[in-house]
Amino acid sequence: MDNTSTLPLPAGPAPAARAPQTSAGTIPAPTRSSAGTARLRRLWRGPGDDPSWARPALLGLLLATGLLYLWGLGASGWANSFYSAAVQAGSASWKAFFFGASDAANSITVDKTPFALWPMALSARLFGLSTWSILVPQALEGIATVALLHHLVRRTTGSAAAGLVAAAVLALTPVAVLMFRFNNPDAMLVLLMVGAAAATLRAVEATRASTGSAGGAGHPVRWLALGGALVGFAFLTKMLQAFLVLPALALVYLLFAHTSWAKRVGHLLVAFSSMLLAGGWWVAIVELWPAASRPYIGGSQHNSILELTLGYNGLGRLSGDETGSVGGGPGRGWGSTGILRLFDNEIGGQVAWLMPAALVLGVAALWFARSQVGIRAAIVLWGTWLLTTALTLSFMAGIFHAYYTVALAPAVAALVGVGAWVLWQHRGSLVASGIMSFTVALTSVLAWFLLDRTADFLPWLRWAVAGLGLLSALALAGAGHLPRKLALVAAGTALVASLAGPAAYAVSTASTPHAGSIPSAGPASAGTGPGARGGVPGGGPAPAIPRGTAPGAFPGGPAGGRGGMGGLLNGSTPSPAVTALLRADAAAYTWSAAAIGANNAAGYQLASQEPVMAIGGFNGSDPSPTLAQFQQYVADGQIHYFVAGTTGRGAGGGNGASEITHWVTANFTATTVGGTTLYDLTRGIR
Repeated sequence: MDNTSTLPLPAGPAPAARAPQTSAGTIPAPTRSSAGTARLRRLWRGPGDDPSWARPALLGLLLATGLLYLWGLGASGWANSFYSAAVQAGSASWKAFFFGASDAANSITVDKTPFALWPMALSARLFGLSTWSILVPQALEGIATVALLHHLVRRTTGSAAAGLVAAAVLALTPVAVLMFRFNNPDAMLVLLMVGAAAATLRAVEATRASTGSAGGAGHPVRWLALGGALVGFAFLTKMLQAFLVLPALALVYLLFAHTSWAKRVGHLLVAFSSMLLAGGWWVAIVELWPAASRPYIGGSQHNSILELTLGYNGLGRLSGDETGSVGGGPGRGWGSTGILRLFDNEIGGQVAWLMPAALVLGVAALWFARSQVGIRAAIVLWGTWLLTTALTLSFMAGIFHAYYTVALAPAVAALVGVGAWVLWQHRGSLVASGIMSFTVALTSVLAWFLLDRTADFLPWLRWAVAGLGLLSALALAGAGHLPRKLALVAAGTALVASLAGPAAYAVSTASTPHAGSIPSAGPASAGTGPGARGGVPGGGPAPAIPRGTAPGAFPGGPAGGRGGMGGLLNGSTPSPAVTALLRADAAAYTWSAAAIGANNAAGYQLASQEPVMAIGGFNGSDPSPTLAQFQQYVADGQIHYFVAGTTGRGAGGGNGASEITHWVTANFTATTVGGTTLYDLTRGIR
C-alpha cells in the first residue's frame, strides 16, 4: 500500500483561496457548468492526489469485476423463477410493476416489497424478456457497489491502495459474486445500504468543514436526508433487513458529528423522516388502495402489507414464529443458531474468509488512528454494521438462507481496507507489525480449514495458501525494519494469500449456473447437498424438503423437469406441447392457467408469457384465492386450465390450495399433455 497520509478534517473555515492569475489578469469566476464539472472531478479523484497508477488500477479492477459478474449469465436460465415471473408480469402490466405482482393479471404479489424488481422489469420492457435483461441490472448494481466502496474507503483514508484492497475484497467475496449474478433482492439491498453509509460519513465530514470548502463537504442535513432516503428505498427492497444498518448510521453521527447534541439529534430526526417518506409512500398507497382492485399481498394471511412487514418478513424471522412459512423455529429446519453459525459448513465458504481479520484490523486501527476522526468514524460505522448484522444472522431462529450473509460483505471489505492501511502506516511499531502478522496467519489458517471442506476442489490450493500466508506473516512481523520494496513484496504476498481462497470460490460460483430459491456460492462441500446449486442448503435440509430432493421436485409430487410440476424451490419446465396449449386462445382468458405455488406457476408463465395464477403464493399457504373466489373465477370463464400437482401448506397457513385442488379433481376431467396433468376449467363441471 502507499504511504499517503490521511487528510485531517479542518476544524473551521478554510482560508479563501487566491484567484489564479494569467497574463490577462484574474480568471473569471467559474460558471455553474464548470463548477458542476469540478464537483464531479472531485468525486472521482477523492481526497488528495492519487499516484499515477491508481486510476488505471481502479479501471482494471472494475473491468475484472464486470467480467466476473457478467460472464456466462445466460447459463442460469431464469435463475430464481419466483422473481423472474414477477419481472415478466411487470414488463407486461404497469399495475403489476407497481405492486410487484406474480402475474400480469394481478392475482397475488411476491412476498417482498418490489423496488428490486423495478430495474429488471424496466430492462425487460426495453430489451425484451430474457435471462440477460433480468440479470444484467443485478450485475451492474454489483459493479456500482464495488466502485462506491472503493471511493468511500479511498476518501476515508486518502489512499487509493486502501480503496483498491477494500473493493477487491468485496468483489471476490463468494456470496457477493452469487448475489450480483442472481435476481434476488439482495444486490439492490447491498448497493443502497452502502450508499446510506457513504452519505452518513459525508454528513459527519460536513459538520467539520465549512460549506463550499474543498471537496464540497457542507450541508450535513442534506447528506443525512440522502442517507435516510436510501435506507427507505432499501426497505422497499427487502423490508426490515434494511434496518440492520440503522444502529451503525445513527451511532457514528451521534459520536462524531462536530456540532451540539441537540443538533445531532435534530439532524437524525430529519434523516428518520426522510427514511419514512422514502420507504413509507408505497406502503401507504398499498394500505389505502381498495383490496378488491389490487393483488393479494403474498406472504401475509390477511392481505396486509403491514402484517407482511412485521410478521413473516419481520419479527417472525427472528423468533421463528412465521405463520404461513414452510418451517422455522429452533430445530425446525433452518440450521443451528449460535455464535459459530457463520463459520459452519453451509455458511463459512460464503463469507467467513476475512471476517476475523476485519474484526482484528478494525479494533487495532481504532487505537492507532485514535487522533484521526474520519478514520475512527468509518471504523465505528463498519464495525457496528458487521457486529449487528452478524449477531442477527447468527441467532435468528426463523427462515435463514446462506445468501443473507451478503449483507456482511461491504463491512468486512471496508474494515480490511481501512484497518490494513492504518497498520501499514504504523508498521514501524512492533505492536502494529505484530498485529498485521497475526492477522495474516489467522486468515491463512482459517482459509486452510475452509478449503479443506472441499478437498476435491483444487486440492493444492489450501497448502499454497497456508504456506504463502505463514511466510508473509513472518515477513510482516518485521515489516518496519525491512527495505520498503521488500516490505511491499511481503504485503502483496499476504494480500494474495488472503484472497486466493475466496477468489477461487468466486470463480467457481461465476462458472456454475444457479437456479431456484436457495442458491449457494462456491463448490459443494461435505456439508452441502444438491441445494448448493439452487436446491436444499447444506447446513440441513429445508423444511418439508428431504435431503437429496432434486431442485425441481416437490414433496409428494412428481419430479420436476420437462412436464413436471416444478416445486417449492424451483420453477417447473413445461413441455412445448403444454406451452402451446397455454398460449392458444390466451387472450380470451384472464389467466391461461392456475397452479399451486408461485414457483410452480412461474415456470408455466415464463414459458408461455401468459398470466398464470399462483394459488397460495410462494408456499402455497396464503389464503388467495379462497375456494369461493376460485369457483367464481371459473364460473366467469377467467381461468382456462388448472395444472395438477401436490398442494403446499406452511406452518399455520390456510388450506385453500388443498380445497381448490380437491374441488377441481372432483368436478373436472384430467388430461395428460407432455407428461403434465391439466384440467380444462372451461368445459363445465362433469
